[in-house]
Amino acid sequence: MPKPLERVNKRTSISYFPVLNGRCLFFGFVFLLVPFFADSQHVSYKATWKSLSQRPYPQWFKDAKLGIFIHWGVYSVPAYGGKESYAEWYLRGLQLGDSIRTRFMEQHYGSDFEYNDFAPLFKARLFDPVEWSEIFKRSGARYVVLTAKHHDGYALWPSQYARNWNSMEVGPKRDLVGDLANAVRQAGLRMGLYYSLPEWNHPLHRWYTDPHDSIGQYVERHMIPQFKELVGAYKPSLIFADGEWFNSAAQWHSAELIAWYFNLVGKDAVVNNRWGAGSDIGFLTPEYSSGIQATDRPWAEARGLGRSFGLNRNEKLGAYMTGRELTRFFVKAVANGGGIIINVGPTADGQIPLLQQDRLLQLGEWLEVNGEAIYGSSSWKITGEEKPVSVRRIDPNINFNWVRNTPANPVKEDEFTAEWEGYIEADHPGTYIFEAEADDGVRVWINDRLLINQWKETKETADGNVRDALEQKASGSIPLLQGQRYPVRVEYFEKKQNASIKLYWKRDNHPRVIVPSPVFYTSATGEQHGLNARYSSMQQHLAFTQNHGNVYAITMEWPDETLELNIPRPGKGTEISLLGYDGKLSWKYESKKLIVHTGDIKTSEVKADHAWVFRIKNYE
Repeated sequence: MPKPLERVNKRTSISYFPVLNGRCLFFGFVFLLVPFFADSQHVSYKATWKSLSQRPYPQWFKDAKLGIFIHWGVYSVPAYGGKESYAEWYLRGLQLGDSIRTRFMEQHYGSDFEYNDFAPLFKARLFDPVEWSEIFKRSGARYVVLTAKHHDGYALWPSQYARNWNSMEVGPKRDLVGDLANAVRQAGLRMGLYYSLPEWNHPLHRWYTDPHDSIGQYVERHMIPQFKELVGAYKPSLIFADGEWFNSAAQWHSAELIAWYFNLVGKDAVVNNRWGAGSDIGFLTPEYSSGIQATDRPWAEARGLGRSFGLNRNEKLGAYMTGRELTRFFVKAVANGGGIIINVGPTADGQIPLLQQDRLLQLGEWLEVNGEAIYGSSSWKITGEEKPVSVRRIDPNINFNWVRNTPANPVKEDEFTAEWEGYIEADHPGTYIFEAEADDGVRVWINDRLLINQWKETKETADGNVRDALEQKASGSIPLLQGQRYPVRVEYFEKKQNASIKLYWKRDNHPRVIVPSPVFYTSATGEQHGLNARYSSMQQHLAFTQNHGNVYAITMEWPDETLELNIPRPGKGTEISLLGYDGKLSWKYESKKLIVHTGDIKTSEVKADHAWVFRIKNYE
């Protein structure tokens, strides 16, 4: 047995073994790491972007619309992070000295406990791949994507390139990828694999720590052979690459890997778009966003049912999408030309939390009734209608990091605004310096004076997949008397991706702190602390798809008497019905609206809720 490479550091370390002369000794079997050539029925693709861009996207993926993501690994043991953080980034949090994670670890595991000490605790004793596959099938999903290796480098298969750091040697003592892949395929679903290109703590290159351009040895000696080991063994229908954002596709050798994969698996193989700068193929993967508009390229929104992909035991119930929210989110994605890969985060013992199961099964029940408007559908010439929505509440102060989530339903995750109004009363006289940090724009008025004016969009990361906020800072000063209330107004806007805003103040030599709740008042004379807040955005309430020669109008609000659609006049032979309800519906066209009569329908007679699908047959 070869000698392990040296550990990088103590608390966050992992041991690895080097490549053995270009061969992979795969527990008794030998895998030669050489290109696999396509058989006579396959088109052979070259390792050039021109060749790869000419390859059509497989029809199964364009038709599927719904996939299941599974983030599961060593990080599922602590299953912990900030309320808005990714729990699967636990190791990175330790590397950065994140107080939430380090304090949690010391309190519950001891000061000498290291990240790789979690691996023996990752037992997966209750993991039943057949049961998982049945849940996924009942959800209506058509494919499954398992994190074969996340950024911590732990492999869920017996990888020769992660010796003493894979699920066969430490932890479950079983091939988790192989077991699930077999069960998923037997259930009639497609199997996909997520693979992190970099690793946080590999001796050949420590991602985020070592210079970004120093990945050559890591890629050639570790990443490429391990990637081929994984794909060659399990031949997934889909590969979801990740972690590419600091390097180019040329540095990752992405074109060579994708061409090799396509030629190995054949016409049904598909990849995502996260392969490094310079690559421009693969289905698009917006992450924790409100989705994107229809494109000439397939896309799938990737997000969890809660705020995290990996299970985060620090999340509260309100962080989880309800069955209704999940269904409507999915419908909007499909109407806009995409789909979703909705994530589950199993426990370390291999159980999918019941709350997550419930959400998936609610979506599956809806799809049983309404699937003809979804599977194999495409965007119609009108994707839907939006209307303004808003939420009013009292916030104690202004100290928010929503990351990529909505501040309050039904406000959207992107392109929303917020306003706070009230009064501020200083507890000491003096000149106060106010500072705002925001992603994106912020304006602050105190005593009707514009103190801060940082009203511009924050430049986000090019790929949109990194969660780090990039706040802009701006400040202004104003004298305040003790005991006097001054009117305060704060305006904020969010465009895309990350969303955060914090309002600080400081006086004389005192440290800067978040402006505390006790100095804010909702009125000039009242005693209630805080600020009056109003969050606003546009929100889609009506969606359209087309399929089987029909147009489908999907409404997120039950039409009590009539459903009014602002669409061109239909033909005389048009027939309208409600999926999950027996009988045709009467309609008329006037004032440039298609008006469908729904007053006679009892909701108890409709077999689905959350969203209602009206089939318009013979429309054109």
